[in-house]
Formats: sequence, C-alpha cells, structure tokens
Amino acid sequence: MLVIDKIKGFCELRMFGVLSLIGERMGIATSKIRMFFIYITFLGFGSPIFIYLIVAFVINIGKYVRARKRNPVWDF
Repeated sequence: MLVIDKIKGFCELRMFGVLSLIGERMGIATSKIRMFFIYITFLGFGSPIFIYLIVAFVINIGKYVRARKRNPVWDF
C-alpha cells in the first residue's frame, strides 16, 4: 500500500486539483469523481480533458487574483 500512497501523493501534488476541489465542494468522495472522470474521458474520446484544463486555468487565475496585493506605485 505504500507504493500506491506514494503515487497518489505525487499525482495530487503535481496535478491541478480540479477533481479534488469539485469533490470537496459537492461533498462527494474524490475517488468516485476521479473514476467518473476517467469513464467520461473514454466515452467522450478525450474531450473532457479540455474542460479539465480550462477549469484548472480558471482556478489558477483565481488563486492569483485572491493573492494579489495592492501595488503602492498607483496610490497617489
């Protein structure tokens, strides 16, 4: 089980965390959402991957907007 936990931890650190975020917000187990995403990806011939990347981009931009501080250069 240690190998599986190491792989899972590595993937969760390196991936965007879109499915984990969806699972936390909806109150559904992350493993079920990941399995659903894998099934939908095979049925949709890979098109959900584009949706995943778009959501990851939006989440990443949201993190930057929330973390942004006021620039004192523009304060007069």
